[in-house]
Amino acid sequence: MLKAIRFVPPDTKIPFVAARRTAFVFSLILILGSLGALFAQGLNFGIDFRGGILMEVQTPGAADVPGMRSILSGLDLGEVNIQEFGTDRDVLVRIQRQDGAEREQMAAIELVKQALGPSIDYRRTEFVGPTVGEELKEAGMLAVGLALLSILLYIWFRFEWQFGVGAIAALSHDILTTIGLFALLQHEFNLATVAAVLTIAGYSINDTVVVYDRVRENLRKYKRMDLAKLFNLSINQTLSRTTMTSVTTLLALLAIFFFGGEVLADFALAMIWGVCIGTYSSVFIAVPLLLYTNLKRNEEPPSGISVPQDERIEDG
Repeated sequence: MLKAIRFVPPDTKIPFVAARRTAFVFSLILILGSLGALFAQGLNFGIDFRGGILMEVQTPGAADVPGMRSILSGLDLGEVNIQEFGTDRDVLVRIQRQDGAEREQMAAIELVKQALGPSIDYRRTEFVGPTVGEELKEAGMLAVGLALLSILLYIWFRFEWQFGVGAIAALSHDILTTIGLFALLQHEFNLATVAAVLTIAGYSINDTVVVYDRVRENLRKYKRMDLAKLFNLSINQTLSRTTMTSVTTLLALLAIFFFGGEVLADFALAMIWGVCIGTYSSVFIAVPLLLYTNLKRNEEPPSGISVPQDERIEDG
């Protein structure tokens, strides 16, 4: 009979909380580095935010996306993004906004049509102006802000306010470092990246809530256990689940990153970083921060939960 796969041995006793100061310093360096990259270089906004040309085309047969990308990249039109959608004949072409007014945009469209040839069916051609791009940028920031606020309120009502502070600190840490990574590497930041950031927020808070649930349960079971020891116990008890979830998610994301093509690479990169940093922050940031929030214990254990004999002895 096959044995269950375990990434983490049972009954681990890793002193995570003891490393909190090192983790806090490391996170502070990450945050300062992210802010530095953001202010020094800024984000490399994609066509969604900067404005540009959008063309929906259909080829006679299966689209040769690499060939089309090679042809359009040689036209000196700046950033060109090509992706398939729908059938293998349908292609979406995005070209960055050209310098000048509407006449320059129309000239770029005609240049693309000449380069791709008359066999292509141009089903839709649009020009995304800078005003629309600014509106999308504001909508993206609003979406992230509302997501953080909603998560804070959810944690606050489900747990105590101390848990909400720890969760939102860890979550802000994850989102800020993800944005900082894109500023540092100058990868394109577009609507897909915003979707990745929101997904990271959901993934990270899910990890944090699992550990917080165990912390709350153990606070009721072990009324006199030292908080640092209790937090270590809670993290170790959920470590196997956390590791298994992260590893399986990373396997899917790595497949997307290496085999999903250029269009999905940036989305996968954001998610890979988000899964790693989200797992780290749940363990080393969200839980240890509870030590500094005057967390109170419940007086009685929940019904059906008895305090183990060794804990009674320890409590004296």
